[in-house]
Amino acid sequence: MKYTELHRKLRKFGCYPTGDTISGHPEWYSPITDRYFATSHHESQEVKPGTLKSILRDAGIK
Repeated sequence: MKYTELHRKLRKFGCYPTGDTISGHPEWYSPITDRYFATSHHESQEVKPGTLKSILRDAGIK
């Protein structure tokens, strides 16, 4: 899954970018888990499996 696909999926579940950054990475917020998490600016790159699992867990999707 590319970061563009991941961002689309996150938006589908109600997550949204806050406009802030975490260590230079875009910060997102999940209303499901009430947590903030970081993704990446590299829209066309594939998300590494461990990173994807962590982001989806923080977002409350998996």
